[in-house]
Amino acid sequence: MAVDRFGRNINYLRISLTDKCNLRCVYCMPEDMAFQPNSDLLQDEELLTLFDLFVELGFRKFRLTGGEPTIRKNVVDLVGGMSRRAPDSEISMTTNGILLDRLAQPLREAGLARCNISVDTLVPERYEKITRWGSVDQLMAGIHATEAAGLLPIKLNSVVVRGFNDTDDAISLAALSLENEWHIRFIEMMPFGEVAGFQQAGVVPEEELRATIESELGPMDILNGGRLVGEARVYQLRQAKGTVGFISSVTAPFCAACTRARLTADGKLRLCLLQEAEVDLLTPLRAGATQTEMIELIRESIWGKPWGHGLAQNVIPLNRVMSQIGG
Repeated sequence: MAVDRFGRNINYLRISLTDKCNLRCVYCMPEDMAFQPNSDLLQDEELLTLFDLFVELGFRKFRLTGGEPTIRKNVVDLVGGMSRRAPDSEISMTTNGILLDRLAQPLREAGLARCNISVDTLVPERYEKITRWGSVDQLMAGIHATEAAGLLPIKLNSVVVRGFNDTDDAISLAALSLENEWHIRFIEMMPFGEVAGFQQAGVVPEEELRATIESELGPMDILNGGRLVGEARVYQLRQAKGTVGFISSVTAPFCAACTRARLTADGKLRLCLLQEAEVDLLTPLRAGATQTEMIELIRESIWGKPWGHGLAQNVIPLNRVMSQIGG
């Protein structure tokens, strides 16, 4: 078991498979983003070695992220390797969905449990404006392929950006829950690195967004007694098959219940998404540290996990943008 100094059992690891992406979303990275050379990133065997260590420490929930995880070479083989090593663990993925039309079924067969898919608008022109390079047709093909493969439940994540997708787009995305057993989740934009100023100006609070949706689609009933389901406060439109959730990391943080750690693509253990402090795992691994030494390093690092972020004190992480952390 890996416990931090506040008594939280840290058992959920988000693993970034790459810092690279096949899109350039305006809230995530600049269009001319420079990526790290592959030699500086975790290689397949190194990643699986670290995965084994976290399993040994009691981690049972793993989410593969990026950049865009589906562009990682051998991604299906990596999922298969993790699944065989930890058959009782949940392995899921957060993806932009662009490549899922051909990867959803192989990933399912390899042992992936489900996918969270990023979708910020259904309007083709606006989707291209937000993602800079993407196509709604590719996105929707990926969503339907994911559903057909049985990677369920379908969770569609929308990062809400004021002035981009906070009105008509939010309404149309929420409406997807009426006829589909999908979970639509709206995420407040968080500030990182050189695009932090843009991100802070674009935050749309949950209460405002919920009022916008209800003004068009009618009232939503809160579920689970108002308690968070994972990171989301969940509602349901009346007569809807699916749900609508709000992840409000900025205006209503849920740090007290955080059980997550993050492994970046270059082998750094990051204990809080919105804090800069990281511990280098790749260097000692390549230097020949023993399994016992690596486990102790990870255990000590997790003990030092901060209570939460410092956005209320205007402490903004500047050392990386989101794609370099893994979300």
